[in-house]
Parts: sequence; structure tokens; C-alpha cells
Amino acid sequence: MTLPLMPKATAVWLVDNTTLSFQQIADFCGMHVLEIQAIADGDVAFNIMGLNPIANNQLSVAEIERCEKDSTATLTLLSNPEVERLLHKGVRYVSQAKRTERPDGIAWIVRHHPELSDAQIVRLLRTTKPTIAAIRDKTHKNIHNIRPRNPVTLGLCSESDLNKEIALAAKKVS
Repeated sequence: MTLPLMPKATAVWLVDNTTLSFQQIADFCGMHVLEIQAIADGDVAFNIMGLNPIANNQLSVAEIERCEKDSTATLTLLSNPEVERLLHKGVRYVSQAKRTERPDGIAWIVRHHPELSDAQIVRLLRTTKPTIAAIRDKTHKNIHNIRPRNPVTLGLCSESDLNKEIALAAKKVS
């Protein structure tokens, strides 16, 4: 089962705002029953602000009411594409080697796809606008060592993401 975002903060909110059993909250948040008991007693997580799972589209009011009536029922996480994307994709770490190759990818995009805006390149390669401007103006500190190379083959972005940004730029132009 997939866990909610910020499980401990969600557990704090559920303890404070519902009459669910500790076992139900523990099962939903992927925690131990004793941790939930400690949260309720104020021994643990006393400085954590509760996170409302209803506001985040992780639970519905009807689901909470159903489980409050039946102490053996388990809470089920609502399927939310945005929450699933955050849970599964996460923040991608870019190694030092890839960071040194990023200007090569920017130079390739600037050369082969000038229709892409700086904001699209920032989103695609996780870079900054001043870096893009320095590469376009050829004032980058390492400009003599930059060789335009495809960012997909460098592993800086996926081909589907690149094609999506190119299609979006083509729509804006026409």
C-alpha cells in the first residue's frame, strides 16, 4: 500500500481530528501503533503541525466516517495523479558529472531548438536563466570547453519530456 505524503504529520492530524483507532491510523500512515499512542500522549511529534489529508486529496470525509463507524476497516488512500507523481518520481538527484555536462545540453538545445523559451529549458534541464543567457551570449566561464550534445543522450532529460516541450513551443509559435 502506498503511504500518504508526510505520514507523521498526517498521523498527528488524524489523532487530533478524528475518532479513528490507533491501529487504523498506524496502518494508514505506515507507523507502529506505539508511535501513534505516543503522538496522542504528546510525547512524540508535539512540535509537528498536522497535515490535513482531506485538503491534500489523500482521503475523503466519507472514507474517514466509514472507518470511524467500523473499527476493523482500513483507510484507503485516494488515487490522485499529482500525489502519485510526487511519491513515485520524487526529486531527481543530478550527479556532479551530469552537472558538468549540463552546459553541453543547453548549448545543443539553443542551437537545435531556438524556439524553446528560457523557462522551458529551465524546466527541462533544471538549470538557471543566467546560465542559459551566458551560453547564448557566449560569455559562460567555460565556453571554450562546451560542446553541444543532445541532453537525452547525456541523461539530463527524457526524450518524451523534450518532445513535449518542443510541441508546446510549436503551439505557441503558430
